[in-house]
Amino acid sequence: MSTQQILGFFTPWIIYAAITILHIGLPALRRKGYVRHEQTGKLLEYKLNGHLVLPGSIFIWLVLGYIQLVPYDWLYQVRWYSLAGAVSLGLLFTLIIVLPYPSSGKNIFADLWFGRLKDPQCKKGNNFLIDGKMWLYLIGAVTLQLKVLSFLAYHWQNVYPFNPGLLMGAAMLTFFVWDYLSFERVHLYTYDFIAERVGFKLGFGCLAFYPYFYSIAIWSTAHLPNPGHSQWLSAFFIIIFVSGWVLARGANLQKYYFKISPAKKFLGIMPEVIRDEKHSLLVNGFWGKSRHINYLGEILMACGIALAAGYPGVLWVWLYPLYYVVLLFTRQADDDKICGAKYGKLWDKYKERVKYRIIPYIY
Repeated sequence: MSTQQILGFFTPWIIYAAITILHIGLPALRRKGYVRHEQTGKLLEYKLNGHLVLPGSIFIWLVLGYIQLVPYDWLYQVRWYSLAGAVSLGLLFTLIIVLPYPSSGKNIFADLWFGRLKDPQCKKGNNFLIDGKMWLYLIGAVTLQLKVLSFLAYHWQNVYPFNPGLLMGAAMLTFFVWDYLSFERVHLYTYDFIAERVGFKLGFGCLAFYPYFYSIAIWSTAHLPNPGHSQWLSAFFIIIFVSGWVLARGANLQKYYFKISPAKKFLGIMPEVIRDEKHSLLVNGFWGKSRHINYLGEILMACGIALAAGYPGVLWVWLYPLYYVVLLFTRQADDDKICGAKYGKLWDKYKERVKYRIIPYIY
């Protein structure tokens, strides 16, 4: 193997180590979430500083490129070797986070896929260092941003005429990352933190799949020139993306504020709920349109990104939206089962009130 191949393979390892150091070392907000410790019953605490780790990582990327130590387009040059490195690290992480711990009661393959630990956290004495889930999502988000910048740098330096659509797609992915890390506390109230365990699905997903697959629209078109699409068509792609963001972010924010302050209005809307002796469910606003309208928003955002680069005939760009369709429609079915077991007859009443699963008036 050449020196470039070896360095490319270990590039994600170095990036993940740097992000981890920034996450541990930079100032952070310490906030309690929705999930309780399985043994003590206390609300889990999380360290939130993605809003600092992300710009810090970009600053390091800019400095390394400026002093010509690492080319700005390095992650494009070594994209396949770094993917191999990320895959290897994801597999290694899966074994480390699963095998040493007691079985969940399922077979070994289910444990490897879904994980055994629900909320792994790392502490040194009384000092809280890392929450496993928060760390994984931070790694995935920051690395995705660095890849987008590197691929855009390659296109700027090597392709003529420059494709504004690629810049638009990169801007959408950048907005996606910054938005996620700006609302870290809100995500503590989402399915991933409430229900997921940490195994191959979540660990490999964040270390290898998330930063590499989510950028596939940019990856597969960075070498292509401007296709010459009209500004009106570009505006339509932006509308699709923004509409998706409104649904996804709006729904998650409405649920978050309902969890922390049930009587508080959201966007001028007073929460309407159905109740039993133990639980209450939100049935208006975004959550009155469908039971998982945030999933529709995620899919629309992915479609906007796929279209933005201007090459809808390149099948690779559609893998990201297709993945979301498979993932979220499957998750919706699982979530309905979990909610049915948790809420019982109240969930049946909720389904009568909110008839559609994901897409209002259709599904």
